[in-house]
Amino acid sequence: MQNLKIDYVEFQTGDIEKSKAFAAQAFGWEFIDYGPAYADIQKAGLGGGLNAQTEGGGLPPLVVLKSNDLEAALVQVTDAGGVITKPIFSFPGGRRFQFREPGGNELAVWSGG
Repeated sequence: MQNLKIDYVEFQTGDIEKSKAFAAQAFGWEFIDYGPAYADIQKAGLGGGLNAQTEGGGLPPLVVLKSNDLEAALVQVTDAGGVITKPIFSFPGGRRFQFREPGGNELAVWSGG
């Protein structure tokens, strides 16, 4: 069994430019843009991102766990009762899947390369 650890927090936003401006001024964060709807947060302590690809924002942040074996993590999550909400997909920097745990929280697991 893998020990999956929190590695990244993704904030959902309805206006990425306003969210970036706020976080830069309020927190001193910097960003690397990956297209018009996603920005990677820099200098925040823990890895994170702003995601405008969801409808309207206002959703809770998405906590992302890191795995060195994504397929094994998927089995581990489903065996424990997790429900897959987004099957494994690729993105710049790696692959991930999303799931809902029995208490209703949505999380994701990613693996590089």
